[in-house]
Amino acid sequence: MNDLISKIQHQLPGFSKGQKQIARYILEHYDKAAFMTASRLGATVGVSESTVVRFATELGYEGYPHLQRALQEMIRNKLTSVQRMEVSSDRMGGRDVLQTVLHTDMDMIRMTLDGMDRKAFQGAVEALTGARRIYILGVRSSSALANFVGFYFNLMFDNVTLIHTSSVSEIFEQILRIGPGDVFLGISFPRYSKRTLSAMKYARDRGARVIALTDSHISPLARVSDHALLAHSDMASFVDSLVAPLSVINALIVAVGMSRHDEIEQTFHKLERIWEAYDVYEKPEDEGS
Repeated sequence: MNDLISKIQHQLPGFSKGQKQIARYILEHYDKAAFMTASRLGATVGVSESTVVRFATELGYEGYPHLQRALQEMIRNKLTSVQRMEVSSDRMGGRDVLQTVLHTDMDMIRMTLDGMDRKAFQGAVEALTGARRIYILGVRSSSALANFVGFYFNLMFDNVTLIHTSSVSEIFEQILRIGPGDVFLGISFPRYSKRTLSAMKYARDRGARVIALTDSHISPLARVSDHALLAHSDMASFVDSLVAPLSVINALIVAVGMSRHDEIEQTFHKLERIWEAYDVYEKPEDEGS
């Protein structure tokens, strides 16, 4: 963040009058500016959209979307819940909330698909398939993702530990014996969890393969991982959008399942018999009843 802000401050004297207005607004309200379109930013400071675009190129970016993305990436982990609430309200305006949120989620999935590193994805699949033991950790809102992948992996494998997070010490007690041959899957999105990052570093230092499910190459989780699976997540809202990360997890579960098809098929045959014997699921009513 400091690099971009310093760059704007350094070039400020050479900007035109309109560009100076844009620069001052970004310096004072970068949390809001990062999520504004070029036309919205121009209207807010009283300049044309083309002036905003020229401002971005003056800073060395190919266009305004690249400047906007740089701002978003740099501040994403710095926004407090209150700031995210303010940005969310500002972006929504008077628009239909249901339509806006669902359209945004669809965009997140599309951008995730377009930007996914297939080599990293395949590497994660192979690591999980051949793991001696699999450890999964996600805290706070990411715990829902960790529980989801843990549920299916526990059905597919007998070597899965879903790490419980009552305290920091308990996390390390659960991964005490992690080492070579093991795989650690860490899940976190802005604001990134220190507990998850610390556990991933410990796993890496102990010789385990580390997989990160996070949002960006500049995420601290991505930097300590062997395989970084990046899923876009619109964190401007006070509610974490985890639609794209969940889609990546779905793909990961299916890919791992397909790589061990025969073994997992036998497991599910056994499970179906157990579910039937212990009346786990509601049965469809008999025809004519």
